[in-house]
Amino acid sequence: MRTKEQPLIFELSRKGRKGDSLPELDVPDVSVEELLEDSYIRKEEAKLPEVSELQLVRHYTALSNRNFGVDSGFYPLGSCTMKYNPKVNEVVARMPGLSHIHPYQPEEQVQGALELMHELQESLAEMTGMKEVTLQSAAGAQGEWTGLMMIRAFHEANGDVERTKVIVPDSAHGTNPASASVAGFDSVTVRTDERGLVDLDHLREVVGKDTAALMLTNPNTLGLFEEDIVQMAEIIHSAGGKLYYDGANSNAILDKARPGDMGFDVVHLNLHKTFTGPHGGGGPGSGPVGVKEDLVPFLPKPLLIKKEEQYTWDYDRPQSIGRVKPFYGNFGINVRAYSYIRTMGLEGLKQVSEDAVLNANYLMKRLEPYYDVPYSQYCKHEFVVSAKRQKDQGVRALDIAKRLLDYGYHPPTMYFPLNVEECMMIEPTETESKETLDEFADALIAISKEVEENPDYVLEAPHHTVVSRLDETTAARKPILKHEQ
Repeated sequence: MRTKEQPLIFELSRKGRKGDSLPELDVPDVSVEELLEDSYIRKEEAKLPEVSELQLVRHYTALSNRNFGVDSGFYPLGSCTMKYNPKVNEVVARMPGLSHIHPYQPEEQVQGALELMHELQESLAEMTGMKEVTLQSAAGAQGEWTGLMMIRAFHEANGDVERTKVIVPDSAHGTNPASASVAGFDSVTVRTDERGLVDLDHLREVVGKDTAALMLTNPNTLGLFEEDIVQMAEIIHSAGGKLYYDGANSNAILDKARPGDMGFDVVHLNLHKTFTGPHGGGGPGSGPVGVKEDLVPFLPKPLLIKKEEQYTWDYDRPQSIGRVKPFYGNFGINVRAYSYIRTMGLEGLKQVSEDAVLNANYLMKRLEPYYDVPYSQYCKHEFVVSAKRQKDQGVRALDIAKRLLDYGYHPPTMYFPLNVEECMMIEPTETESKETLDEFADALIAISKEVEENPDYVLEAPHHTVVSRLDETTAARKPILKHEQ
């Protein structure tokens, strides 16, 4: 259990101290007045603290130690795959031939980098069962939008302009209906049945001539494999629609099942999740998109291709939806993903899925006596529990999350999916040990007993963090972004 840390002392400034030593200017000394309009020029000196270099280093090091990440603790954030990022990936990404190049360099000077990206495209295409892959999309949500724009272009090219609806399950990621809306579609919700899977009867009701696509995550957001996926594909395809795969949960199926074999026409993957690119803190992400053969003409351009023995960019793509990101995606994250795939190999990637599924099922069974488990069948890489019984005693899932902070754990995803009351969605990932899983389970079990014996103590949590309970809503909507003296 964590103990309360000593507060940081912010007022360290003493007149005359200096924490920097800048080199002399090696460019012409031009006055500020010559460069900027008067309205942009500061009329008085900035009130910056005067501290020594050592004080500066210690201050920011202390601040950094208060951050939470996968390198510092267990991070069971459901649907986000916050797993360990192998450090070999960082070594590879920092190799001069990869880190010191520029996207404007001539193709003949960067053939090694182009070859790496081309091999990554081919690897991802093989793993997903797709014909072709683009690495251009910057993140999963942009990958969703890119895939939907290609589906839209496909229908329009066939004169099928009445297809304006995208079907989204009620347990889907929030980005799915948002991406559909930004791509110019209307969202239609399909229900989840008592098994936690897509209700086939309701799907048949909402499918029609106006259906452009079904967006689906498999395993779904409840951590369950959509066992009726073949029937769903038949329903959508027979109506003339396309099947879109949200790859957020690919951690559970690597080298076990391919979306293309399930009937999906478009796939996006999150390299910053499944393939160990650094995740959190706003990015950077990478969301490659793969397509079946009939959608290849609509891929973003330029497309990286191999022509004879050279790698080059193909701009001659008249049906392309165009460029979706400057240059060609987040190259550094693509390098990390390539390093991970080459390091793991096929057998290693298969073990990723097996261990992720094993860890999730083990943790779910350990928690089942203490929390409601709405879907108790075997899960895949993640599962949901409900704090409904704790709510009956006046303690909500949010309060349990706050108490978890005292035990040194990042809380799981809260109140999502929306169709599970007092939901906590937990993904242990494949990189955690049994000891870590047991310690986390012991913490949640201890909290469940605290709810029974002393609920007020849980309601007042956290007790041992740097700051006490925060108002997250106000902090998000009215953040204080500067230090007032």
